[in-house]
Amino acid sequence: MRGHARFGSSGSSGEVNVADVAECSMVKKAMVSLDPEEVKNAGNEMYRKGNFVEALGLYDRAISMCPENASLRSNKGAALASLGRLGEAVIECEESVRLDYGYLRAHQRLAALYIRLGFVEQARSHLCLPGHQPDPTEKHKLLTLEKHLKQCADARKLEDWKSALRECDAAIAAGGDCSPQLIACRSEALLKLYRLDEAESTLSKISNCDNGPLGSQAKVFGLIADAYVLHVRAQLEMALGRFENAVSLADKAGLIDSGSPEVISLMNKVKLVANARSHGNNLFKLGKYAEARLAYGDGLKYDLFNSVLYCNRAVCWSKLGMRKQCVEDCNQALKVQPHYTKALLRRAASNEKLQRWAEAVRDYEALRVQHPGDDEVAESLSKAQLALKKFQEDDMKFSGEVEKISSISQFKAALSSSSHGVSVVYFKEASNQQCEQISPFVNTLCLRYPSLNFLKVDVEECPAIARTESIKIIPTFKLYKHGCEVKQMVSPSHQLLENAVRHYS
Repeated sequence: MRGHARFGSSGSSGEVNVADVAECSMVKKAMVSLDPEEVKNAGNEMYRKGNFVEALGLYDRAISMCPENASLRSNKGAALASLGRLGEAVIECEESVRLDYGYLRAHQRLAALYIRLGFVEQARSHLCLPGHQPDPTEKHKLLTLEKHLKQCADARKLEDWKSALRECDAAIAAGGDCSPQLIACRSEALLKLYRLDEAESTLSKISNCDNGPLGSQAKVFGLIADAYVLHVRAQLEMALGRFENAVSLADKAGLIDSGSPEVISLMNKVKLVANARSHGNNLFKLGKYAEARLAYGDGLKYDLFNSVLYCNRAVCWSKLGMRKQCVEDCNQALKVQPHYTKALLRRAASNEKLQRWAEAVRDYEALRVQHPGDDEVAESLSKAQLALKKFQEDDMKFSGEVEKISSISQFKAALSSSSHGVSVVYFKEASNQQCEQISPFVNTLCLRYPSLNFLKVDVEECPAIARTESIKIIPTFKLYKHGCEVKQMVSPSHQLLENAVRHYS
């Protein structure tokens, strides 16, 4: 009833103010008291009310008067845990157990803390004490956490990153919600799955977690816990192109866990990649684009999925006038980082040079979403849209009909008259089912690649041409350059056919 009366009445604020004043007075009195029991009781009262900062201050004062009191150390640990300072809480509760090994409450708190930090064996040592029945809820958490940690370790060993991510999430949900190594493992799995933004966001949460003294002793996945966290950070920094940070973090991991082959391997790899990138940058500044391209390629030998190196090499291809290769490297960079602005810009510019207007428009539209206030992107998008519209209008004027050949003389004349020098000849039969299926696609290619000369020969109507060109199977496609055959394909897929057409366009 008293709680209900605190709402709505004019006297409620007065009651609250009186209570606040009383609490403030109690804290002030306790902070100058020489009676440790009075100070502890005041701290307990603040803790019960959720005033953990005030409770911590009072416990500190009481400990200064009674440094050997196990109960005070344990209570301080509880206040620190409530403030999210789990590493410090572990230190206080361990001290409490040292002062009084039989103090059950401190063991219980340590077990709960170690579960949250993901340290199974340490949690078990405090939960399952001789002569004491473990708390069933905490025991269930411990066993569930242990199961998912083992399955996560197995998945990581197999580089099954989807399973590793799933098991890591399950371990966090089971109770290891403040474990830096589990958060790092989640980030590592996301990184390996090319979800870099999520990996970076996940790893940033580690700053709020602290393993305490165990971080430099306990192992996870065969690595010392603190070294593993640095190991993952180094991988992420390298993937994001922050190579100097990656080298520094990998070196720190090596200092902590110099006996780990995995740590030492990454340390060496990061340095090789960083040196290759630095060498490439220096060559690029000197205008030595071909040499810079090779240097970035050397870095990619050690880190095959480094989007920054792909993007840097793409610029070299562009400077060398090799636009198709530039697009290919940008594609590789964007597979790893789909929203990589530099790679999108470079691919869009190269697609413009290649007159691939639809692709250029798509890239500029993606950039427009990412950078809505960028006037240069808006202008480039507008130009690409106009070019695409003109290209489509020109296509509309073009009939889209593949030229039908009915005689050998017409066939020879058509091959020699192609302005581009390249002819695509489609040998078909009207009654053939495969021909019926692929014919509409041939018309599409005729529209899509107007610079090429598309011809079709019905072998039943013109058997002489079929004999001359040695056509045995239908459909067959032949590509001619300046009248000479350069490629033949029998019953090709749509993709294979278009790849060949694109290559010669």
